[in-house]
Amino acid sequence: MEKITHKTVGANGINMHIAELGEGPLVLFLHGFPELWFSWRYQILFLAAKGYRAVAPDLRGYGETTGAPTNDSSKSTVFHAVGDLIELLQSIAPEEDKVFVVGHDWGAIIAWHLCLFRPDKVKALVNLSVHFLARDPHQDLVEIYRATYGDDHYFVRFQVPGEIEAEFAHLGVKTCLKDFFTYHKPQQLYFPKGKGFSANSDGSNALPAWLPEEDLDYYVSRYEKTGFTGGVNYYRALKLNWELTAPWSEGKVMVPTKFIVGDLDLVYHIEGAKEYIHDGGFKNDVPLLEDVVVLEGVGHFINQEAHEEVNNHIYNFINKF
Repeated sequence: MEKITHKTVGANGINMHIAELGEGPLVLFLHGFPELWFSWRYQILFLAAKGYRAVAPDLRGYGETTGAPTNDSSKSTVFHAVGDLIELLQSIAPEEDKVFVVGHDWGAIIAWHLCLFRPDKVKALVNLSVHFLARDPHQDLVEIYRATYGDDHYFVRFQVPGEIEAEFAHLGVKTCLKDFFTYHKPQQLYFPKGKGFSANSDGSNALPAWLPEEDLDYYVSRYEKTGFTGGVNYYRALKLNWELTAPWSEGKVMVPTKFIVGDLDLVYHIEGAKEYIHDGGFKNDVPLLEDVVVLEGVGHFINQEAHEEVNNHIYNFINKF
């Protein structure tokens, strides 16, 4: 890890912290919630050794990236996030017309929108865990999940500013992050008021081999400084995203794509997800989808848990271009 270099780059009015290693074609890694650039540590080392320039930013609201207001979730739309990335690439790789992109969780959602808005900037895409979420013309994702799973579903519970943060504060940053990272079930996450993770956990949350104590402590050290609001704001901007992305309704992702998901990932088990992924809907919306890989016995944090398999899948795909 000491080989990885760090710097701050001005982009779209914020100060983006990036971690990078290697020389060659640029691979841009986009993390999810509650993650950081650090979630890509295994991939950065692997791809750099294979002749690529691996770059992983802390997205707006996360880690050591500063300048985005956390008291206004309207500044956390996919338009802001994609804008950050476009300006970041213009700054750090002005000579590259297109780059490779790898996304996970919210990073995957941002990557889908990057490819919708600016396909001219992406050579090929590898997305993990979160399949393309086609825009429903009738209601936004929060209302869809409220109708399907009720008011305790985490998408719904994350909506009121300060509410979930207070519950996370009661748990403590380390306990909260440990509960997230050790969640390894296909069931949805629920946060009944005042009960924390108790609705989701049987108490068996020992750290897995892919997350030793010192790695967890890295996340803790950053979230103790920033809190969780920056990441939760992406959920709070979902309704605004839905309103603003109407021009892209029925839009296609016209970028060569590979999708990888664990068979224990809660997103893979969202109502209708498997049918969409495997029965033609996904391929219809992403016509250049070349491969779908389902890893057995793997949960949501796939890039960390199954890093060796994921590393090889990423390399074997992007190496074709």
